[in-house]
Amino acid sequence: MVDVQAVKSYLLALQDDLCEALKEIDGKGFYQDKWQYQNGQGGGDTRVLENGLVIEKGGVNFSHIQAQKLPDAVLQSRPELIDFSFQAMGVSLVIHPWNPFAPTSHMNVRFFIAEKPGQEPVWWFGGGFDLTPFYGFKEDCVFWHQVAFNACRDFGDNVYQRYKEQCDTYFYLPHRKECRGIGGLFFDYLYDWGFEKSFAFMRSVGDHFIKAYGPILQKRKSTPFEQKHRDFQLYRRGRYAEFNLAFDRGTHFGLQSGGRTESILMSMPPLAKWLYNYKPKKDSWEERLYTDFLPIKNWLSD
Repeated sequence: MVDVQAVKSYLLALQDDLCEALKEIDGKGFYQDKWQYQNGQGGGDTRVLENGLVIEKGGVNFSHIQAQKLPDAVLQSRPELIDFSFQAMGVSLVIHPWNPFAPTSHMNVRFFIAEKPGQEPVWWFGGGFDLTPFYGFKEDCVFWHQVAFNACRDFGDNVYQRYKEQCDTYFYLPHRKECRGIGGLFFDYLYDWGFEKSFAFMRSVGDHFIKAYGPILQKRKSTPFEQKHRDFQLYRRGRYAEFNLAFDRGTHFGLQSGGRTESILMSMPPLAKWLYNYKPKKDSWEERLYTDFLPIKNWLSD
């Protein structure tokens, strides 16, 4: 049995827990902005932290929308749902810290259900989390992927590897021929385990995110840095913006479904820069990002 209310209750609690945990690290709380969905029923709760002590810009968003027509972002892959109404709900998070040695991170967990009179509902879960360092630390990458492995451990021997590979494939900028960061987990259209197990896996991913990111942010938030480090951080944030605008399916779904633009684009960094034909200096820490961290690897064996 599909229990939509149980999913919603979990997501609302997750948003509260994430905001509280991040407030403990930063010292400043999130401000709340509730909104109504204009193209149907429902709405959301956008929570944003700007100009904090640790977080330059961050957001933890909840949304639950309902409408009679699916957006093209879904119909392109599921054209058989053209006459279905839908509900979509989820929590999405993006954190852009001030410190260039503290990585940006993204997390999303979501549930989708499409319905049509006289037919069985079509539903699935999706989500994941990924890490985008500007200056890489091997121990952080290993720790991040170990927690990702722990999130998957009770669900099958190959689950971590499968969703790690999907994350590496998804968060890739083909025009740059490079990954956005060091990956993590990414899953979508998860239904074949049945509702209870699929829901349990989504909860595991949601609950493990702060266990993975919190200690890294705490460790790196006060690292001394110079202007050159800040400049490189802003340059690499440009890659983040390129991916979100050009390739991210969540961004496309939100905009095509008539969602709230301010909440959808909350994930964008507050500042970024683009330099013409930039090349890092040979053997520099900046070059190491490209040679040692962005190439896909198995962090738990390497």
